Amino acid sequence: MPWLLLLAAIVAEVVATSLLKSTAGFTRLGPSVVVVLGYGVAFVLLSRCLTRIPVGVVYAVWSGLGVALITLVAWLFLEQPLDGPALAGLALIVGGVVVINVFSKAAAE
Repeated sequence: MPWLLLLAAIVAEVVATSLLKSTAGFTRLGPSVVVVLGYGVAFVLLSRCLTRIPVGVVYAVWSGLGVALITLVAWLFLEQPLDGPALAGLALIVGGVVVINVFSKAAAE
């Protein structure tokens, strides 16, 4: 269950981050409300994960998958170009998260 909460926290954070630009500096109410709620939900869920998963592992997964997902969203929906070095960097980030979760004893619940 804590891993599902972490995944939900990451999705909430990615949604909030992807809409951050559309708030126009928090001058547009609709996107601003979604961003604030998204980050709020993300942090509440993140704090719940910390009761069962070590903070270092939570943060590694949170940041790694968050970066990869927001980059994918930016590429698909916000017209952000991706080049070879960006893709290589993303592969390294995702690879690091996989190594932590598959091979590290720190990831054990």
